[in-house]
Amino acid sequence: MRVGSLRPARSDTDTSIQGEGAYYALGMTASSTTTARELIYVPDVASTRFYLGALAKLSVLQYFVAEAAVIGAWAGREPYSRRTGYISDLGALGCGGFSGRDVCSPAHLLMNASFVVQGIGMMVGALLLSSAVIGIAGRAGARLAVAPGQRSPSAAALVARSLSLAAGAGTVVVGFVPEDAGSGWHLAGALTYFAGGGLALLLIGWLWRRQTPLGWFIFACGAVSLAALITGGVTGMRVPEPGTIERLMGYPITIGMAALGLVLAQRVRHELAARKAGAGTDA
Repeated sequence: MRVGSLRPARSDTDTSIQGEGAYYALGMTASSTTTARELIYVPDVASTRFYLGALAKLSVLQYFVAEAAVIGAWAGREPYSRRTGYISDLGALGCGGFSGRDVCSPAHLLMNASFVVQGIGMMVGALLLSSAVIGIAGRAGARLAVAPGQRSPSAAALVARSLSLAAGAGTVVVGFVPEDAGSGWHLAGALTYFAGGGLALLLIGWLWRRQTPLGWFIFACGAVSLAALITGGVTGMRVPEPGTIERLMGYPITIGMAALGLVLAQRVRHELAARKAGAGTDA
């Protein structure tokens, strides 16, 4: 049934899309003492908009290619090490001493551009993907079923989208304001990216824990990132391998966002293929 009309929910509501548009239906949930009405909502997943949003999330993987290329061009007195070198050193504008470290990254423009592209990908994905779709995208045939007094999964998905949007904006700031630009915005942007990205993955992973095995993987990515962020905050990054700690903050976010994009892209393609097959059968 299309949006704007209501009828009793069919028994196969949770496994069929029932047409090309999103629809609502009323179902009945019974308990031993009460009977409660339940509103069921199935969003139209088969949308080019959602597919582009999923691809935007997947685009964050370009970061790893850019980082490897920039490290290869490193010109400091000592070879760059991912274990001891800060990620932001790769985007530093000048060569010389910075905060007690020898920094020289001739390919800093590529690194900073990668930060910006990564952030834009996260932001575009957050804007194109609806909260309802994110709430159910982990499993084909899933639907939102909300009884009185209960919160819809899309509410948590909306928070996750907002956090992802903020995280993307944070890493865009990191790209436009390098560490040696003399501004506190760089640190603020980095913290927003780490905190927002980790929390977003934690929420989505929890929402998807029963929808797809990747739900727990995404949840773990968020947990590792936040644990590393807390460790860095407690220690002030005065640890033998600060680069490792920082990468445990950042890498899981990039990987988790890409996994999110992969699940969403597969779900959209599955629904598009099912719709095409259905149209062929009707013809």
